[in-house]
Amino acid sequence: FLLIIFLRLNFAQNKFSNDSDGNYRDPRVREFIYPTRIIWFTTNSDSSQILNPARLINVKEKQITLLNGDYCTMINKGRNPSLLLDFGKEIYGGLQIMLGKIEGKQPAKFRIRFGESVQEAMSEIGGIHNATNDHSARDFIQEVPWVGSMEFGNTGFRFARIDLIDNHRAVPIIGIRAIKIFRDIKYKGSFESDDTLLNKIWMTGAYTVHLCMQDYLWDGIKRDRIVWIGDMQPEAMTILSVFGADPLVEQSLDFAKNTTPLPKWINGIGAYSIWWLIIQHDWYMHKGDKKYLESNKEYILGLLNQLTKYIGEHGEEKLPPRRFLDWPSEANDQAKHAGLHVLLLKAFQDGLLLCDVLNEKEMQQKCKDAIIKMKSYKPDPGISKQAAALMAITGLSNAEKINKEILSVDGAHRLSAFYGYYVLQARALAGDYEGCLNSIRDYWGGMIKMGATTFWEDFDIDWMKNTTRIDELTKPGEKDIHGDFGNYCYVGFRHSFCHGWSSGPTAWLTEHVLGIKIVEPGYKKIKIEPHLGNLNWVKGTVPTPYGLIEVNYKRSAENKIQIHYRLPKGIIIEK
Repeated sequence: FLLIIFLRLNFAQNKFSNDSDGNYRDPRVREFIYPTRIIWFTTNSDSSQILNPARLINVKEKQITLLNGDYCTMINKGRNPSLLLDFGKEIYGGLQIMLGKIEGKQPAKFRIRFGESVQEAMSEIGGIHNATNDHSARDFIQEVPWVGSMEFGNTGFRFARIDLIDNHRAVPIIGIRAIKIFRDIKYKGSFESDDTLLNKIWMTGAYTVHLCMQDYLWDGIKRDRIVWIGDMQPEAMTILSVFGADPLVEQSLDFAKNTTPLPKWINGIGAYSIWWLIIQHDWYMHKGDKKYLESNKEYILGLLNQLTKYIGEHGEEKLPPRRFLDWPSEANDQAKHAGLHVLLLKAFQDGLLLCDVLNEKEMQQKCKDAIIKMKSYKPDPGISKQAAALMAITGLSNAEKINKEILSVDGAHRLSAFYGYYVLQARALAGDYEGCLNSIRDYWGGMIKMGATTFWEDFDIDWMKNTTRIDELTKPGEKDIHGDFGNYCYVGFRHSFCHGWSSGPTAWLTEHVLGIKIVEPGYKKIKIEPHLGNLNWVKGTVPTPYGLIEVNYKRSAENKIQIHYRLPKGIIIEK
C-alpha cells in the first residue's frame, strides 16, 4: 500500500515523462495526414513532366517497395517539375516522402516549401511579402534516398510545395504524407447551438490552442514558438473550457517564473509579468489547487511588491519599457497608458484573492492601498477598444457607458485577435450578449470565411475586401490576404496563422452562453446563468475538477429559456 502511494506521488510530481535514465520521453503522438487535393502543378513539357499526380491523393501508401507501379513520377529534363499539396487543415509537424526505384540509385534532391497559406508555400524567401525561415525552416532542400523515405520539417503548415531540383532524372514517388505532432488529449468541453458558424468558431479556437500545446504552451506553431505569458491568458482559459486543467499550463507558468528571477520582467515586458499573476488567479479559481498556489508564493509576493513601485504620485501607472499592450495599440501611447494602468490595477485586484488564500495579510493590505490609489486616477482610453475593455473589466469605468460609447461602435472593426477576448468580456458585463455574438461571427467568422482552420495572430475585417482566400491561388485583380497584409512583427508571410491568443471566443462562449459562473474556487459552488442572445438553443459540457457539467438550454415559444443541467457530485448551485 505504501509503495502504491509513493509511486502515485512520484508520478504526480514528475510533470515531464522520463525513462529510467532520466531522459525526456516525449508525451506527444504522431498522426499521418494525407493530401486532400493538388492545388497546382507544372504543366508537362519537353523539359518537365509529372505523371499520375492524382496517385498522391487516391492511394494512401504506407510502405516503400521494390515493385514498379503507376506511381506519381516527377521527371526533370532541365526544368523543375513542381506540385502544391493541400493537407486539408493546419497542423504542426513535417513531411514524409517515400521513393521507389531510381536509375543510378543516387538520392533525389527536392526543394520543400511549407505554407500556412497557398501563397506562402509558393513564395521565395524575402521580398515585399516577407517570407522567412525565422524560428522554423519552411523553405529548404532535402535529399531522399532511392527505395527509401525521409521525414523532415518542424513547423506549422497546411500546404506544401515540392520541386524536384535534380536535372535529368525521373523519380517515382510512392507517397507523400504530412506528420502531425500533437498531444493526444480528450476534448472534454463542448459547445453546440443552432448557429453552425458559432459551433465552428468554438471548435476552431479549441483546435488552435491544441496545436500550440507542444513541449510547452506556445504562442504559435510557425512563429515564435515561445512561452509568451501574455498570450497564455486566453490560451489558458480556452484549455480550461476544452481540456480542463491540463498540467502543461502549470509547466509553462513555472518555466516563465524559473527563467525570469525577480526583478526581471517575464518576456522582458512588465505587462507580461502582470499576466502571469492574472493567470495564477484564474487558474486557482478554476482548479482550486492551493498547493500549486503555495508553490508560487514567494514569487507572487515578490512580484506584487515590485509592482507597487510603479504607481505614480497621482495613482497613475509608471511601468517601464517595454510597454506593450497588443499590436494594434503599439503606436498609440494614450491607449497603452490607459491599458497598462488598468492592467496594473487588475494585478492588485487579483492579488487580493491570492494573498487571502495564502494568508499574507501584510501584502493583502498593500494591494488594497494600491487599488484605492490607482482608482483615484482615471486615464482616457480615447477610442481604443482594448484599453476601454480593461477599464470596464476592472470597474474603473461603467461597462454600459463604455460599451455604448466605444466597444459596440462599428461592431467588429478595431478589434484585435488577442484583446478581442477582453472586449467580449467587457461587453458581457454591459449585458450586450447579442452584440458579442454578432462580433464573433463577423471577426472570427471572417477568418473562417477566408479559409482559416486555425485562428490568426491578427486580423482586420477590412482585409476581406477584394481578397483571395488562403486556400486558393491569388486571383487576378485581388489581394493576397496573407502576403499583402500585416503589421509590426507580422508583416506579410511572417504573419502567424495559428496563434493561441486568438482563441478567446471558445472560452467566452463556454463562460457566457453556456453560462457556468464559478462562485467558489474549484467549482465547489457555481451559478448557472445562460445568455443565448439571438440563439434558439444551446447545449454543451464544461470540464471541472469533479467531472463534466452538462447543460441544455432551449428558447420556448414564449421566449423563455428552458434550462436543463446535470452536475457531478461535489458541485452545488447558488440560488
